[in-house]
Parts: sequence; C-alpha cells; structure tokens
Amino acid sequence: MMITPCVTARAAEPEINAPSVVLMEKETGKILYEKDAHTPREPASVTKIMTILLTMEAIDNGALSYQTEIVTSRHASSMGGSQIWLKENEVMTAEEMLKAVCVVSANDCAVALAEHLAGSEAAFVNLMNQRAAELGMNDTVFKNATGLPAVGHVTSAYDIALMSRELIYHHPAIRNFTTIWMDTLRDGASELVNTNKLLRNYNGVTGLKTGSTSSARFCLSATAERDGMELIAVILKGETSDLRFRDARNLLDYGFANYILQSVQPETPLPLIPVRLGEQDLIQPVPENQNAILLERSRAANIRMETEIPEQIEAPVSIGDQIGVLRVYSGDEILTEIPLLANQTIARVTWRDMIFKILETAFL
Repeated sequence: MMITPCVTARAAEPEINAPSVVLMEKETGKILYEKDAHTPREPASVTKIMTILLTMEAIDNGALSYQTEIVTSRHASSMGGSQIWLKENEVMTAEEMLKAVCVVSANDCAVALAEHLAGSEAAFVNLMNQRAAELGMNDTVFKNATGLPAVGHVTSAYDIALMSRELIYHHPAIRNFTTIWMDTLRDGASELVNTNKLLRNYNGVTGLKTGSTSSARFCLSATAERDGMELIAVILKGETSDLRFRDARNLLDYGFANYILQSVQPETPLPLIPVRLGEQDLIQPVPENQNAILLERSRAANIRMETEIPEQIEAPVSIGDQIGVLRVYSGDEILTEIPLLANQTIARVTWRDMIFKILETAFL
C-alpha cells in the first residue's frame, strides 16, 4: 500500500496548449497537474485503453490465452479507420491482435477481441461501461470498443488517467506491447509502426495510447518511468499531433523535475515489543507493506522519521494487528503516518499453560 502525503507543488506550471490535461503519479494515484480535467470530450482511439484493460484482465485471470486463436467476423473486418485489414474469417492469436491494437491502434483487431470476449461488440461495450463505473470514471460513456466517432461517446482527462493507471499498475506485462516501436505480422507481410512518437524521443517512455479524429482532434495517454516513478500524462483535444506530444513532454518533464517517489523505512531496526500473557514473549513490529511517499524534490532532503510503539502489549495478537506507528516529517510537518503491524500471531496463554510454566520453572 502506497501512502500519499498532502503535498502541493510549488514549481512553475508547465506550458500546455490542449484544453484538457492531467498528470498522475502511478503508485499513489496523486494528481500532480490538471487543467479542465473533468469536461467530457471525445477520446478517439484512447478509448482502446479500456479495451486493452479488459483483454489483459481476461488473460491474467485465465479466461483468455495469448495463444487463443480468434476468428475475424464480418463486423470486425468492416471497421475502417486505423486497421491491419483483417479479412472475414481470418484467424490470428489474441497476442497478435493485442499487439496490433497497442502498436497501430487497429480497430478491426479491437472489435475482434471484444467479440471473442463478450460475444458481441455491444455486449463488450456494456462490460466497458461497467468497469468504468467500478473505477470511478464518472465522466465516461462508451459507445464502442474503438473510439470511432459515435454520438455520446465521451470521457475526461481524469477518467483516462484512472483507466491508464489501472492498466499499467495491475498489468505491467502490457509494456511488452506498448514499448514496441516497429514489428510485423503475417510472417513479415504486415509492418507495424507505433503511433506513439514519444517512443523515439522521450527518455523512459513506457506507452501508452494515441488517438485522433476530426472531431476529437489529437488525444494521448503517455506513460514514462524514471528512478522508480512512473507518470501518466493525458492530453485531450490537442490542436495538432505535434502539440499533443509537446504537451505530454512538458507535463512529464514537470513531474520528473519536481517530484520524487521515496521509499520509507525506519532509520534503525525496530525493537521487539514484550507480549504480556502471550505464548511467546516478544513480537516484531513491521511497517505496513511497501511504503513510498510522493514528495516535492525540494523537500526530500529534510525528511525524518519517528516511531511510536508501546512498552508492552497484551495477548492475543493477530498477524497484521496495528501495534505502533511510524511518522514521517518534513521539518515539523507530518507528511504521513505508516502503521506498524504485528508480524505474527501470538495466542494468549491459558491457566493450564501458566500452571505448567510455574511448575516447570520450579523444578528447574
């Protein structure tokens, strides 16, 4: 569990052209910068992040295999727009189709995957909207699996950041596809060149998805990682393709220049705590899971930590019980409090056990 302190940026804001943008840090989900983040807008093919997410969830839960063969329907082959020109009844593996969706935004492959997973594109769209609701994407209504123009098909920069985070946080294997610059399908007959130009000219880029139509203009969800911190930059309705990528670079540069994800560990080993009336006499407190806090770089050098643990605790104690707290400060300001947990279960001794111990001690 990552802990997010309440830290407000002090640095100058990035230069942004697009009307709606969001910059989010992956581990904490904290918004580092936003502009008109909740206005519903057409997302074009950035829609496919949800299609990819549902596909990866199916793969990771065993409902779909990368090697599953998928037969192209007449409907899927008729999509138009960005595509790899699938023919009706043409067969490709789920892996090949997923690659085509991630690299060249293939509408035909997106619909073929959707139909395979849900029976029809319409049924898959229901799953998309259901998953969006589960993620708190309150500005979103999906009408198709591709992002092709459709009345009422809208989302927001904030919602795109939410589904992008869900994808890269829980399904990191998607990088195997989103970081491909060039590849081929059909035994080399079909060339794939990634629509995300940041892959060629931005340090640390990990994905994610572009999109453009005449009405949506130029959209992007771009992800990049440096020094263990991954950022998500969302651009909606960019004026031109180049300005879309420039905005993303400016957002990512702003995030990496001004923030750091810092691991939090006690400065000295935590002492054992005596356990009264326990089957064991001592217990070790440990910090809750892995802990990291998002900090302004200017404050990272002034971090200090203090622990608060009791002189003793009374049994029974269950593993995971909170038995102390680790406080993280910047100067005199508390940035966050991390629970210290019991690392094992210790039962309470019974009267019989106590009598046995007394007798054993007496005889010794």
